[in-house]
Amino acid sequence: MKYIIEFIQSDDVRKTVIYKHLKCNKTEAELIRYVCRGYIKGIEEVSVLDILRSNFSDKSYSYLKKLPFVKKLLDLGWITQISFGQFKAHEASQLELLNASVTPSIALLRLLEEGSLEIQLPDIKPYTDHLEYLQDQFDMVGLLHTISTFKQGLTDSSLSVGRLKNKLSLLSARIDERLKVTDTPIVVEEFFEEKELSEKEKMIFLALLKEEYSGGEGQFRDMNTLIELISFDEYEKIKNRALLEEGSRLITEGIIDYEEILNMFGGVSRSFYLQDEVMQRIIHPKKKKKVTKLKLDMLVKEQDIFEYLKPSTTLDDVVLHPKTRETLQTVVRQVDKAVYKKLRDWGIKDKRKGIDARIIFYGAAGTGKTMTAVSLAKTLKKPILSFDCSKILSMYVGESEKNVRRIFDDFKELSKKAKVEPILLLNEADQFLSSRSEGAGSSADKMHNQMQNIFLEQIEQFEGILIATTNLLGNIDKAFSRRFNHKIEFKKPGKKQRLRLWQFMLPENADYEEGFDILALAKYELTGGQINLVIKNTAYKVAMRDESVFTMKDFIEEIEKEMGSSFDGAKSMGFKI
Repeated sequence: MKYIIEFIQSDDVRKTVIYKHLKCNKTEAELIRYVCRGYIKGIEEVSVLDILRSNFSDKSYSYLKKLPFVKKLLDLGWITQISFGQFKAHEASQLELLNASVTPSIALLRLLEEGSLEIQLPDIKPYTDHLEYLQDQFDMVGLLHTISTFKQGLTDSSLSVGRLKNKLSLLSARIDERLKVTDTPIVVEEFFEEKELSEKEKMIFLALLKEEYSGGEGQFRDMNTLIELISFDEYEKIKNRALLEEGSRLITEGIIDYEEILNMFGGVSRSFYLQDEVMQRIIHPKKKKKVTKLKLDMLVKEQDIFEYLKPSTTLDDVVLHPKTRETLQTVVRQVDKAVYKKLRDWGIKDKRKGIDARIIFYGAAGTGKTMTAVSLAKTLKKPILSFDCSKILSMYVGESEKNVRRIFDDFKELSKKAKVEPILLLNEADQFLSSRSEGAGSSADKMHNQMQNIFLEQIEQFEGILIATTNLLGNIDKAFSRRFNHKIEFKKPGKKQRLRLWQFMLPENADYEEGFDILALAKYELTGGQINLVIKNTAYKVAMRDESVFTMKDFIEEIEKEMGSSFDGAKSMGFKI
């Protein structure tokens, strides 16, 4: 206890061992000493007013001018308020502090007892395994969390942000030094190097990993908490949101994912977690993976009904008519927490968090129906399974009722096994949706009607997003029309849209003849699919030449072939920007 005794008894507080650690002036140190003298005499708390009146003159209330000293000591963390009504010290004005009571902080008591607040870190030794390494990293996450809560005023920590940052720096340096002398591979560090993660991405990863190991209440899964963890000011918070938004590396590379959950305020929040494959690699690096969650694409390969489509574009990447984009945004915004709350309050939506929508895309081949469906899936961060409805009769002759149900039953089973909610795309659904035969006498007509009745029943019961594509809307049975929330027409592109499609599809790195006129190409009334086909066929032809330069003549020849063909050669597709 020699340090506290020296500090209390010294004639000059500046000559004590403690003084250099306080980082304050002589007057402020004297106020600290006054509080400490009372504390060792059993006076656990003292009012700010008593401190000021005992150390400064009462004349003309001059002691009020010394209030900033007390405020600074609170900010430094040497004293802690005991009671202050409903306010916190960092939020209060100086006059409001006047009636607060304070006591020596834990940090000050430790300093008085040990003579220093310097962190005594163990000697630098190699990590013996990845668990030792993770313990140090989890301490880093804990320090960052303490700093973020201190800055938000959510805790009355006795340590100042400055000293916490110093501790953080020392711990970070220690981790680096231990890694340098470690020969044993550390699986987390290998993962970081392989994925080329930034320091902030690493910290998000470690926070989520800490959550997995601790089995806590999920405090590090919340988006805002993770952003606070890696941000030191408001500008950084805005900038760092991109690390957890759609399109971020952590999400697109399958390192992390999130669930949208209903929070206590009735809104929808994102709860992040590490992907199963990543967790398996980190927690059990020497064990072979045990399948806990089957991947949807692998499951699809084992059956012969659905095709797994891998989205590469979002709705922002596709040329769409403004009305079409507006309708699709209505679907997308069902996950917006404000929209979700309104719909639930109005009784339109039940407790199911997911999007419910049954949509018909209709229009000529090559106008972008399938591509738009796939792009919607990527925008919503959902997988998409496609079923070619034109094959239904050839596949299931004589067993229509049983096998139409099988389409939907197998879809549900795949979703359940993979623990996801894919979009179901029914391509070329004309025969499902067309008007039923009245007074049908033939067995084929009866089978067709029976198949449609079962299909109608399944549409009614479907939960999630279902998209049916068809070339013609006029022949759709009214019973089906009523079951679909949205019917979206895909028209052939106008000249302005055709120009954009040519601009986006033409090879960027190719050579073009002088005077190449893209506006002249846009005059030809082609669908997006036809433009794509013309460009590919032209490219094959030009690539075979020694001097591979694209000319207007090359394109016009292919356009005339396409427009003069006796069939619509464009397959249904979308148009990437």
